[in-house]
Amino acid sequence: MKFEDLKIIEPIMKALKTKGYSEPTPIQAKAIPHILNRKDVLGCAQTGTGKTAAFSIPIIQLIHKIEGNSNAKPTLRSLIVTPTRELAIQIDENIKDYSSNTNIKHAVIFGGVKQEQQVRTLKKGVHILVATPGRLLDLISQKHLSLSDVKLFVLDEADRMLDMGFINDIKKLLKLLPTERQSLFFSATMPQNIVELSNTILKNPIKVEVAAVSSTAETITQYLYYTNRTDKNNLLLHILKERKIDQVLIFVRTKHGADRIFRFLTKNNVKAASIHGDRAQNQRQKALQDFKSKEITALVATDIAARGIDIEKLTYTINLDIPNIAETYVHRIGRSGRAGEDGIAISICEPEENAYVKDIQKLIGKKITVIEDNPFPQTDKPMTEEEKKEWNKEKQKRKQEFFANRKNGKQGNSRSDKPKNERSKSKDNKSRNKAKES
Repeated sequence: MKFEDLKIIEPIMKALKTKGYSEPTPIQAKAIPHILNRKDVLGCAQTGTGKTAAFSIPIIQLIHKIEGNSNAKPTLRSLIVTPTRELAIQIDENIKDYSSNTNIKHAVIFGGVKQEQQVRTLKKGVHILVATPGRLLDLISQKHLSLSDVKLFVLDEADRMLDMGFINDIKKLLKLLPTERQSLFFSATMPQNIVELSNTILKNPIKVEVAAVSSTAETITQYLYYTNRTDKNNLLLHILKERKIDQVLIFVRTKHGADRIFRFLTKNNVKAASIHGDRAQNQRQKALQDFKSKEITALVATDIAARGIDIEKLTYTINLDIPNIAETYVHRIGRSGRAGEDGIAISICEPEENAYVKDIQKLIGKKITVIEDNPFPQTDKPMTEEEKKEWNKEKQKRKQEFFANRKNGKQGNSRSDKPKNERSKSKDNKSRNKAKES
């Protein structure tokens, strides 16, 4: 199938050809005709399947046909709500590309930055607005924005929206939207709470579903290294050097962990940046831009911050922390191997994460290839419950010491600056010995 078969108008077709797109992805082929026919759509598709274009292309076409040639001040006709700043910016950039040959006006608003520029843009008028919930409700409460003329409403990444606690914000928005509207609801997963939410938004929706969350793209080759927790960082360096990786997205579990790995890589002459919810918006944007332009080699990210990262032709992703939710693994590695490109996903597993790997392999229905030629093989056994308690006490103690030293301006002399493997091994042995003695 070609995009021409979907009856896409010439201005958009021209933009798609400029980007080198000729054939729609499955979610685009299924969703676009229904959206153009003004049907509510319930879409289920994992990351990397092209769902942003699946809703933005028909929205641009519908608005262009009615108002695209008008010289009047643009009226807000479409609202797209998404959970993170990065994802909002990404969607707006795509809309910019697809609407480049039309007169469609669009804007993006999000928190973490001053609102003045966003307010000025809104006053000029826009047809399509991409927004995160908090800033959107804030500007509405200040009377800078009204949703009374919205005809097309999109809730994107609904599962992540609920994970991040936006359910009350969504309910508030639904009360502000016109009853008569076309609604599009996209989510990577469809648990019961998502289904219930969709029932409050959609009317007689057409369900389109492709690439279930349990599947990983065939273009992604998956590898697994078993190692000890104290050897993870050294194994990471080995992988980066051995494979001569010049661009990699590294996933970690926590914001503190992201900053810690960033510092470790920097000390070892690997150009890196970290991205997570505590970073200021300008820091996050700079890190993303440097990563896209390959000014840095490694971008260390938490799951929530990474959800909006879309890097064309990204080959490598590395799970430095194995996720305890199997579906998260599928989302993570989906950042590579996008749009038919080849991708390589590498996971580094410590003993405490062995069970997570089993869950992942059960979900995706296949074994991940284990790399046997490993200079840091796994020799430790998973901790007992008593050892876990002791380890958690030590970890909490170290965390408190780290922040206390940083607050007092003594970070350079803190124990945090000792070689990580040396420090952690001593703590691990101490924790295990304490547990055994007790």
